[in-house]
Amino acid sequence: MRQNELSPASGSRKSRKRVGRGDGSGRGTYSGRGSKGQKSRSGYRMRPGFEGGQLPLIKRLPRKRGFVNIFRVEYSVVNLNKLNIFEPGSEVTPEGLVAAGLVKSLRHPIKILAEGDINHPLIVRANKFSAVAKAKIEAAGGKVEEIDYATKAS
Repeated sequence: MRQNELSPASGSRKSRKRVGRGDGSGRGTYSGRGSKGQKSRSGYRMRPGFEGGQLPLIKRLPRKRGFVNIFRVEYSVVNLNKLNIFEPGSEVTPEGLVAAGLVKSLRHPIKILAEGDINHPLIVRANKFSAVAKAKIEAAGGKVEEIDYATKAS
């Protein structure tokens, strides 16, 4: 088979509609536009979403409105049960979490959440802790240290 012998599958390509080529063609006279009215004129274009003066869908649905909070902070979250991979008494730092594969990168601040339990004492350094996570770490005999993200980013 050669490149010049290739052809599309039958029925996959359709020839364009040729309008205004005489009454015998079936698309003559009004060229499929009907007679008179705004839609029959040349240059007619209705803007997207226009519903003939009716209140458009985009304005009827309140959920489509709102705003994006530009001050929102995205956190990389780590659950307590994941910290059990560290040795008892060891220090858990953001760099250690990346090395262990629990966090992809240090681009976002790290927050420790309370899902699961921690089995042994650890010294955990992160940017944020949930109140329950902090309590669970201290209950296991560990220590919690909040580090500032602004200094960590540089």
